[in-house]
Amino acid sequence: MRQLLLLRHAKASRDDPDLSDHERPLTKRGVKDAATMRRLMRELGLQPDVVLVSPAKRAQQTLAGLEPFDDTPIVETLEGLYMAGPGQILQILQTLPDTARSVLVIGHNPGLHELALLLADKTEAWRRMPELARMAEKFPTAALAEFQVSGSWQDLGVRGTRLVGFLIPREITKAAD
Repeated sequence: MRQLLLLRHAKASRDDPDLSDHERPLTKRGVKDAATMRRLMRELGLQPDVVLVSPAKRAQQTLAGLEPFDDTPIVETLEGLYMAGPGQILQILQTLPDTARSVLVIGHNPGLHELALLLADKTEAWRRMPELARMAEKFPTAALAEFQVSGSWQDLGVRGTRLVGFLIPREITKAAD
C-alpha cells in the first residue's frame, strides 16, 4: 500500500503589489499553520519518503515549516507543479518509481483540490465520510488530504485510491483551544 499526501501551501501574503505571484511569501498565519501541520503530521506518523514541491516561494516556505523530517525524504522542486492542473500533477505522480512508498505534494489550488476530488472514491464515501464532504466544499491553505493508493503509481487515477483523512490547521487549532 502506498500513501499520497496532498498539501496546499500555507497562507501567502498579497501585501506587496510589486511582487510576482511566484515570489509571494507566507504570512504570519501561514508560518503558524505550516508549523501546526508539521506537528500533526508527526503525531499521525505521516512521514513521506519523497516530497514534490512547487518552486513558488510560498510552497518552498511551507516545506521549510514542515522540516526537519524524522527521516530525510528525497525533495524535488518541480517547475511543473507551479499552478499545475490536476492532469499535470497526476502525470508527474505517474512517473514515480514503485520504490516510493509515501509521497507528499506541496502545490496550489485549484489543481490540487481538483486532483483530490478526482482521486477520492465518492461512491459510498459521501454518506459515511464527513472529510470528503468538507474537502469537496473547500481545500483551504495548508489543508492536507491523505490517500491510500493500491497498485502502482503508474495506475494512479485509474484505480485504487481512497481518502483516509482531510486536515485543516484552523480546525485543529480551534479544537485545541
